[in-house]
Amino acid sequence: MKRKTKRWLGMGALILTAAFAGLNALAYSHAEAMLRFSDGGLRTMTSERLGLLSRINVLLAGVNIPRPGSHRRPSDLAPDCRVLSVPGPSGITLTSWYCNRGRGTPVVILFHGYAAQKTSLMDEAAAFLDLGASVMLVDFRGSGGSSESYTTVGVHEAEDVASAARYARQRLSHSNVFLFGRSMGAAAILRAVHAHAIQPDAVMLEAVFDTMLNTVRNRFRAMQVPAFPSAELLVFWGGRQWGFDGFRHNPVDYASSVHCPTLLMHGAHDTRVTISEARRVFEAVPGTKEFVTFEQSGHESYLSNHASQWRNAVERFIQST
Repeated sequence: MKRKTKRWLGMGALILTAAFAGLNALAYSHAEAMLRFSDGGLRTMTSERLGLLSRINVLLAGVNIPRPGSHRRPSDLAPDCRVLSVPGPSGITLTSWYCNRGRGTPVVILFHGYAAQKTSLMDEAAAFLDLGASVMLVDFRGSGGSSESYTTVGVHEAEDVASAARYARQRLSHSNVFLFGRSMGAAAILRAVHAHAIQPDAVMLEAVFDTMLNTVRNRFRAMQVPAFPSAELLVFWGGRQWGFDGFRHNPVDYASSVHCPTLLMHGAHDTRVTISEARRVFEAVPGTKEFVTFEQSGHESYLSNHASQWRNAVERFIQST
């Protein structure tokens, strides 16, 4: 009897070990697919739009995210808009569009979200131009006209923010440098201030997540599958692949280094980043700050859905800075 019990226990331990190894292998593959852009094919739909069979397929086979690109031209934003090449760290080249409205104007540098590129913020850039500001739209590494084909969800992209901000300070003549970021772009801005000692005159943040782990958990919940332990494994392996600790990539911690005026905007129905998570980041900012809620919006462009509210909030913030 004892021998049979030991045999069953041994088989159980072997099955659990094999299952855990398989889950880790799957998480490693998923993390690689989410952080290294593919050469083409159809992009996997967002988790909120996936049907049951599609969710199962994504859980088993992973996602496909082609390298983000665009056929838009600088002149689509403004006739005098031109391309700038910004040198980044380790030989990385960042491509940006620059619209100059004069020395006495502030320049707003815009940073896009995950798996996007600079033209995703063209409407916001046009709105800043209408307000009399100069703008600089930046492609993070791996996107648009910039070099590389990967993303780290704001970790190494913070170096890109720092490079663009320093370029603006040193090479462009403007009264102030403002930073605007959506989602990953917002996280990268906060990390750049915290880890790379840049000093913008003001920051405007949309849909910023509080911790990497929470935002990954929320994506599993959006697919209506248990987040544990898959989220933890994704964060772990994603960080190992690109040389960082994903459990320490937490904008809520970076926010304590922000001492310039801060405008934080968030959608009340955002399932990828809950409003309570965004408020945690807001509360951690020690400087002058304002929190604006968009009642009918999720994780999307607030300007598109609430143009008047967005414009009023941004104009009031810029004029008071």
